[in-house]
Amino acid sequence: MADHTEEDVLGKAYDGRLARRLLRYASPYRPLIAASLALLMVEGALQLVGPLLTRRVIDVAIPARDNGEIVRAALFFAATLLAQFACSYGETVLTARLGQRIMHDLRTTLFAHLQRLPITYFDRNPVGRLVTRVTSDVESLNELFTSGVVAGLGDVFTLLAISILMLVVDWRLAITSFVVIPFVLLASNLFRVHVREAYRAIRARLARINAFLQERLSAVRVVQLFGRERDEATRFDRLNSDHLQAHLKSITIYALYFPVIELLTTVAVASILVAGASRVDVGTMTVGTVAAFLQLVRRFFEPLQDLSDKYNTLQQAMASSERIFAVLDEPAQLVDARPGAVAVADAEVRAPMADVTTPVSICFEHVWFAYATAHTAHGSLEQREPEWVLRDVSFEATAGETLAIVGHTGAGKTTIVNLLLRFYEPQRGRILVNGVDVRALPVETLRRLIGYVQQDIFLFAGDIATNIRLSSPLSDDEVREAARRVGADRIVERLPGRYHYQLGERGSAVSVGERQLLSFARALAADPAVLVLDEATSAVDSEIEGTIQRALSELMRGRTTIAIAHRLSTIRQADEILVMHHGEVRERGTHRALLARGGLYTRLSRLQGGALRGA
Repeated sequence: MADHTEEDVLGKAYDGRLARRLLRYASPYRPLIAASLALLMVEGALQLVGPLLTRRVIDVAIPARDNGEIVRAALFFAATLLAQFACSYGETVLTARLGQRIMHDLRTTLFAHLQRLPITYFDRNPVGRLVTRVTSDVESLNELFTSGVVAGLGDVFTLLAISILMLVVDWRLAITSFVVIPFVLLASNLFRVHVREAYRAIRARLARINAFLQERLSAVRVVQLFGRERDEATRFDRLNSDHLQAHLKSITIYALYFPVIELLTTVAVASILVAGASRVDVGTMTVGTVAAFLQLVRRFFEPLQDLSDKYNTLQQAMASSERIFAVLDEPAQLVDARPGAVAVADAEVRAPMADVTTPVSICFEHVWFAYATAHTAHGSLEQREPEWVLRDVSFEATAGETLAIVGHTGAGKTTIVNLLLRFYEPQRGRILVNGVDVRALPVETLRRLIGYVQQDIFLFAGDIATNIRLSSPLSDDEVREAARRVGADRIVERLPGRYHYQLGERGSAVSVGERQLLSFARALAADPAVLVLDEATSAVDSEIEGTIQRALSELMRGRTTIAIAHRLSTIRQADEILVMHHGEVRERGTHRALLARGGLYTRLSRLQGGALRGA
């Protein structure tokens, strides 16, 4: 199971550096924040009206039998309640809009940044965890702005206003009311500590559920093929039960905390009644003052409870923002991976040949590459030779010609493509396009030159036309022409809606062979200078393969083609064939020359039935 330690950490309740970064996202909405605070302060001030009216009615209007005064007080109180309702409604709407807009901006920024991160970042971080960043963690920040910071400032203002009024009305009775505050603070601190642990447990279990779901749903065919439904359901039930127990624990904590606060509030009310009654008897205090204090005490403890809960909201938001900004701080630019070399930022560097045009030559010069550097059990780097996937690889794909790369699984064929597309950077050596180091080219320029057809075909959910015009703003006629040139038009014409036919997730509505043809159309629609075919016909039957081969014969004219192949029958017309073995180029030459040599290429041919001998 993946390590979820990162999910368990809640961090500090307040981090000034993170708070300042969050405020940058809130700064465009300063009018919303100001209006919300103003409404909260007005609402807090209006809460003082009720107790003051109560004291006046009891001490003045009732003894004087002034019914008019009582009616006026009641009407004024009703107006106050309506004003409080209006302020509460306005504040709720404004803070909700504030939170939603900040969440929208942050999610947009986060998603855009994730798409620009190097592939190595996704090798280290599970997809489920990154989905949690964009969903759950951003939602925590929404709660911070909708019911956290702004509302918390309103609670502080209400507390101060009530405390000042209590001291002004009768400081002795106010001090009597404040006696229970240390116990409230103690209970709130205990609640904060225990609910923090509960939230940590909930977060960790939710991360495990997300990771489990993402993996099992992605591999649902494998689960069904091997009859794992019952076992996987049992495992999910255990994870789900752990999540349930963590939630029930947090509910228990809340169920204990609020009655405790209510008990302490009752003690404060009783203290006021006892102290007030004795002073009323001797005539040093009025009944109206005691009644006003009873209302003020009730209002005083409500924001205290809210602040304790908002403290946990702040703590969760700080932890979420730390994880979100850790993603945003990941460098998106590609850099020169050679030790001591200067970084090359895509947005800043423009090589003399940045606008490379056809014909294009590709040259690898003494390239060495390892996917990961070994680490010790303590996480420190080990000083030992990396496990090289490519070893001193040198070759040139001449402009307008076809270079084929063959070899056993794991020989390093696909790694060559990954380096050419700058999904990874070589540790040694360099890769040239028309004599220009690819690290001196903007990555967008480099990838626009290349039409890439992967072995693992990925089509997006959406209509067929959108998938074909993915890289270029093509017209409908150009989309149809691209499909026709690779023979995909016959497949599309059979579908309801044709080019508007909606594909399922990963293109699941069509067969593997049909997806492969559509991926050809997508790659060729952009009219690339370089075609990269990674086992491009491995998943198609002989009839479709024949269609593709006929289309490629025409389309490869005038283009540089790099074809990675497992079936040697697909690359026998290549201008040059490289035979890879354990990350090295062991043989090179034409199909006939390699067969005549009787080496690795010949053995590969024999493993495939010897059909190519003498071809």
